[in-house]
Amino acid sequence: MVSIAGVASAQPVGPPALDGQAALALDAATYAAQSGLSPSNALRELQVQDASVPVTDALRTEFADRLAGLSVGHAPFHVDVLLTGDAPVADRVVQVAGMPVLIRFRTGAYATHGQLVTALALHQTEIRASLTRPPGIGVDPRIGALVVMVGQADLLAEPGEALRDRIARLAGVPVRIASMETPDTDLADLQGGARLVGVDPADGRRYACTSGFVVRRGAEDAVVTAAHCPDNLSWSDAARTEHPLPFLGQWGWGYQDVQVNGSPVPLAPRFWSDTAKTISRTVTGERPRDSTRAGDIVCHRGERTGYSCAEIWMPDFAPAGDLCGGGCTAAWVAVRGPTCRSGDSGGPVFLGGTAFGIVKGGSYRADGSCAFYFYMSLDFLPSGWSLATG
Repeated sequence: MVSIAGVASAQPVGPPALDGQAALALDAATYAAQSGLSPSNALRELQVQDASVPVTDALRTEFADRLAGLSVGHAPFHVDVLLTGDAPVADRVVQVAGMPVLIRFRTGAYATHGQLVTALALHQTEIRASLTRPPGIGVDPRIGALVVMVGQADLLAEPGEALRDRIARLAGVPVRIASMETPDTDLADLQGGARLVGVDPADGRRYACTSGFVVRRGAEDAVVTAAHCPDNLSWSDAARTEHPLPFLGQWGWGYQDVQVNGSPVPLAPRFWSDTAKTISRTVTGERPRDSTRAGDIVCHRGERTGYSCAEIWMPDFAPAGDLCGGGCTAAWVAVRGPTCRSGDSGGPVFLGGTAFGIVKGGSYRADGSCAFYFYMSLDFLPSGWSLATG
């Protein structure tokens, strides 16, 4: 099969791309191995997860004035809703994809989700300035609080409870302090799911990244990757023959990290999903960030780390440092690893045939293992470009 960054050409050679339930079954097998569920139960969990999006979208609307956080859990699949105020709401059971799903309500939260997001945006600069190193900050919907990820130097300079209380007073909302040993970094090294290579004129070095998904603008076909990858890229095929991909533009702001490279031939809406790049999938749809929940299982493929699946941690996350030409906004989605490494930048984040976003960066533990990675939602594709679907 001819493929660019995990995306196949319009005239593929070899077996057809997987879509629908066949693609989801592959992710379920990986999820089963990680969770201890049987493959059949894992598949049902992911089927219900996917089918439950309209239910949770409706809950966000119903409780818009009280919603402090919404997340999902597994084994069995359920929904947790955290509300402000003391007025109780009875738990519910709804049928989703033929399965009963429990919706659990907790009350007593201090701030709504909207207030938490606003507090992060208004006070991020002050919080950053008050610490030795600009922290990563996110909204954790499970606890209805800002999570501020500080370095060891700040923990040593100020006791944890005092640090938490000081930032909470500054932001006016609940705060939890977390610690990461190493800073967040862009994962710049280049392939939907194939290998892209290019030379950075600033230092003359050759870099690799991973391609994300096929996008279209009118009759133009292109592939997206991360904006912090080299501009002039080539797709490297299985024989290591390089095929130039003309640079069409890049967008790197507080909420964007995306680059578009054109293709001289039409592209099918496909991406490589497995580590060995033997399994291609057809993109069947996309998940907007507003419908993405903490607890959702998603998968990603990177040129360095291959294929893995994990749980979304925070759908509203601002990476540490100055990875966005300065501070990042809380528009990124953080996923709890388990794998990420330089070279995964731009790679696809997906479940089954549904596209979620493209990888930007990650944060590492002291031993070098991946603590979490974060991706840009496809909501933020550049104007005029849209995801190509089958």
